Amino acid sequence: MATVGIKEARENLRSLIERVWAGEEIVLVRRGREVARLVPPKGGRRRLPSLESFRSSIGVRGRRLSEEVVRARREERY
Repeated sequence: MATVGIKEARENLRSLIERVWAGEEIVLVRRGREVARLVPPKGGRRRLPSLESFRSSIGVRGRRLSEEVVRARREERY
């Protein structure tokens, strides 16, 4: 557990958050007294679910969207 002063925390907040994200706990102090703690979230990092099965379940019918856009633009011009 690291101890960091408020002034240093203001100057280096991004790096402190990265350290906490990596699992470290950081205590913030003002004039030697603890005022706050930065702790990693409970449960740690969560991965998003895979979308492979969802993507494979989608069927494409008709023309591709890019083809439709090109066709519509051509028709609009003439």
